[in-house]
Formats: sequence, structure tokens, C-alpha cells
Amino acid sequence: MDAPLLQLDQITKTFLAVRALRGVSFALQAGEVHALLGENGAGKSTLIKVVTGAHAPDGGSIAVAGERFDHLTPARAHRLGIACIYQQPALFPDLSVAENIALALEPPTPFRRVRWGERRRRARELLDRIGAAIDPNAEVRTLSMPEQQLVEIAKAIGAGARILIMDEPTASLTQTEVDLLLALVRTLRSQGVGIVYISHRLEEIFAVADRVTVLRDGESLGTHAVSAVTEAELIRLMVGREMATIYPPSEAPPGEVALSVRALGCSASGVRGVSFEVRAGEIFGLAGLVGAGRTELARILFGLTPADAGTIEIRGEPVRIRSPREAAGHGLAYVPEDRRRHGVILPMSIGTNISMASHDRLFPGGWLRMGAERALADRFIRDLAVKTPSADLAAGGLSGGNQQKVALARWLATEPRVLILDEPTQGVDIGAKAEIHKIIRGLAARGLAVILISSELPEVLGMSDRIGIMRGGELISILDPKRASAHDVMAAALGQTESGGVAA
Repeated sequence: MDAPLLQLDQITKTFLAVRALRGVSFALQAGEVHALLGENGAGKSTLIKVVTGAHAPDGGSIAVAGERFDHLTPARAHRLGIACIYQQPALFPDLSVAENIALALEPPTPFRRVRWGERRRRARELLDRIGAAIDPNAEVRTLSMPEQQLVEIAKAIGAGARILIMDEPTASLTQTEVDLLLALVRTLRSQGVGIVYISHRLEEIFAVADRVTVLRDGESLGTHAVSAVTEAELIRLMVGREMATIYPPSEAPPGEVALSVRALGCSASGVRGVSFEVRAGEIFGLAGLVGAGRTELARILFGLTPADAGTIEIRGEPVRIRSPREAAGHGLAYVPEDRRRHGVILPMSIGTNISMASHDRLFPGGWLRMGAERALADRFIRDLAVKTPSADLAAGGLSGGNQQKVALARWLATEPRVLILDEPTQGVDIGAKAEIHKIIRGLAARGLAVILISSELPEVLGMSDRIGIMRGGELISILDPKRASAHDVMAAALGQTESGGVAA
């Protein structure tokens, strides 16, 4: 067998008193997809930074196609054909696709004449190579997230990348977009590219990876052929315990109707004629393809884009919701999809984030009561098991799962009756996902009505008591997850005949 494309031997790295990597070894062959798994904090990001030259290891060695190094620099890694595609593409939004690709391909020499036609032709060739129907002249800001990722991949391939690291590339994609990206990964593998694939979605690992290496607490727990392991075994390796309760079961039958909507619509959002109800103690899932109207419906309910048709009732009482303040006053809470933009203010402290929606209750008359704010924050940090030494630390220093808990705590502090969760576990590791699911199920057991929006079919099937399917801004059916499969949900979302459902 030829020398591995990438070989890491006994890599160690320490930051102050924290040992981030403890003798990790890893090998990648040409034409292989090698998955790298582990919870947040397991050492994946540090290992990738060693490979890309952002960190110099304290010990161990690196070999690329048989050439050994004590450490790499970013420039050397680039010359060796190492590229990383991150969850958030690192592109210049005001430049064109061709210009962004050219930045990685053209040497930065002064007084060089720009050959615009050649730039566009080369960009078109690279985009065609990966099957991306994207205009090289389009400004990057006009592209969708998956299109931007395709531009990043084209840029890497054009720069001669033979080792491609994909770090959570599907975290913000729909299932259809995920399928297209995985097809591209297989194409690149067939062209001899070695791919390090990092994802919290285990179904993707089994769909595309050849081998998998699991990290825990900075150590490698071994490398396995994907065909030789099960999902349960990988979960046990990652978290050090059995995870049979990733989707905990319902604890009690639902109670009275907490929220009822009839023929709800908003012309500006493209949502029309939506009718459903959610009972206290029930988790009502919302599934559908991108643009189906799930998030738009959540924004209508929370008053961000108020309804212009239909009715809303809270515990049998008709209400009008024209703003988030009115929604909160009626007992609704909304944790949005993008926690970094709308859920958590990263530079502010954890305590301030948690108390932000409860100022009227915490500070009556406008008088600051810092002790009350601290007590509130400490209570939710304890109840939701937020991993932090203090409520005074900035929220930006938390892992994704703990940031999500802080966003959830902010709205739980308002003591809502109806909780709307939009992609509550997007981009978090399997352990944090299980913790968040346990929290959600516990909130339902205490009588909270929960609307759960998720693009992950296993999650919406495993957590929901009923599943509403949206398509084209309409709620087209409601399925019973005990009788429905992932195929049934997808078929309904695509407008095909569904099974296991009832008319909406």
C-alpha cells in the first residue's frame, strides 16, 4: 500500500494547564473519506488546526505523502495541498465568485495585469468540475449557504487541494442539500482526494465515510472501518456511556389545548391557511423542506411578522399578536434557529443573556436588582447544566450546546406556556443533543406546550408526539410518529401520498 496521504503520529498539544491532544495518531489515504468524531472539547478542532498549520504541536510528527514535518505553517499546508471547508464559508461577500476563487489561485504579485476573462473561464471550469451551476460573476452575498460551500470547494480544488477537511459542512443545510453535498464528496473521493469529514450527524458518517476515528478528552479511541461498527458503538465511544435515551419517551399524556390556530396566514411570509393545535405537555414537531414555511410560521406566532389572516387562541382565549412583546405577554417564547445572530449575544455575560427577556419582572419600576438577576442566572445554569464556572463569563466562550442552553434559559425565565424551538440542536455534538432533548422532554412533562422545528428526520420522529408537515407555506398533513417513518415524512414534504397521517 502507498504511504498515507496524511499521517499524524502521537500528536500532543497543551494550552496552559489543559492537555488538548494526548498522543493522537491519524492516517488518511488518497481516495478515502475518513470521519473524525467526538464531542465538543474532544480535540477535533485542535487537531485540525495542527494539520492546517494554525497550531504547532508540542510533540509528535506529521507526514504528507511520506514527507515528514515537526510542524506545518498555514503557507506550507497550502502548498502541500491541504484545505479546510468550515461550517461558515470564509468568502468575501462583496466580491464575485470568480474573484474569490482567484484569491486562492493567483500569486499576490504587485503591478500584475488582471485577466478578467481568464479568471471567469477558470472559475467556470472548476465549478463545472464539481457540478455547481453557479454564475462566476455573481456576488457571493447573493448565494445561498450551500452555494457558498461549493465555491469554497471549487477554490480548494483549483488550488490543488489533495487533502480536504470538511468541518460540519452540513450543519445549516436541508436534507436535499445534504444529499447533494454527500454526492459531491463521493465524486471527489473517486478523483483521489483524501477527505477528513467531521460531523455530529452519524447518519452522514455511515452514508459516506470509509473509516472513522473517535476522539475523547484529547485521546484517540481507535480507528474502525465504518462497515464494522454500529451507531450505538460510536456513541458509546464518543461519550463514554450508553446513549439509549437520545430521544427520551413521553412521560405523560397531553393536557388541555394550550395553543390553537385556525386558517392562519401572512401574505408577506407566504404562509396561508394553517390550522393546528398544541396541548400542554405535548411536543408538536414541524417538518418540511427549505422554504416550506416552518420558520415563517414561528415568526408569525411570535409577532415578528404578524398574521394578516386567521385566528390565534391561547388556552381558549382569542389573542392578537403584533409584536414579540405581545407574544411574550401571552405566554409564548421563541428560541430562533441562528443562536449566534438572534439567540445569544456572544460578548455579553451568561447572566445578562439569561435575564434579558425578564427585565420587567426582575427590575420593577426600573430599579436594578443585581442579586435577583444573579440568582435567576445561577438557577438556570444549575437546572440546565450549563458548563461554566461563573455566570459572569461571556457567552461566546461556551460550546454550541451550552450556548443553546443559555438561549433556552432566557425564554424559560419568562415562564411561558408555549415554547417554540427552531432547530434546537443544530451543530451541537451528540452528548449535548441528548441533554437538550432531555430538557425539552422534561419541560413538556411539566406542562409546557412545545413546537419543535427540525430538519433532522430522526430528531423530529424521535421527539414529537405529532408531526405537522409543511409545504409551500401550508400545513398539508399531520403524522403520528408511532406509525410514520422517515420516508413517510419526506414523501409528505415532497407532496407525495403519505402514510400514517391524518388530514391537517
